[in-house]
Amino acid sequence: MRMAGFTGAIVATLGCILPSAIIVTILAYLYKKHSNLSIIQGILSGLRPAIIALIASAGLKILQFSILGTSELTFDSNTVNYISIALFVTALFVLRRWKPNPITVMFGTGIIGGAIYLFI
Repeated sequence: MRMAGFTGAIVATLGCILPSAIIVTILAYLYKKHSNLSIIQGILSGLRPAIIALIASAGLKILQFSILGTSELTFDSNTVNYISIALFVTALFVLRRWKPNPITVMFGTGIIGGAIYLFI
C-alpha cells in the first residue's frame, strides 16, 4: 500500500497467493487422477505423522501464546491469562462431552471471549 497503492497491494497479494494456489491445484488434480496407486498411498501414510506433528506444534504454540502472552517458555504468574485457560478448558469439555462441530465451538468461544474482553 505504501509503495504502489491499492493496485500494488493487490498485485503483491496475488504474487504471494497465486503460486501456492496453482501448486495445490496441480497436486490435487494429480492426486485425484492417481489416488488408487499403492505408492501414492504409501507416501501419504508416511507423511501422516509429520503432518500431525506440524499441526500439534502450531496448536501448542497458539495455546502457549494465548495463555502466557508470549512465545517464550518463561512462566510468570503475572502474565498467565486465566480467561484463556477457562475458555480452553470449557471448549475442550464441550468438545469431548457433546461432540459438536469444532468450528461451531471455536466460533462460540470467540464470541464469548470477545464479549468478556469487551466488558473487562
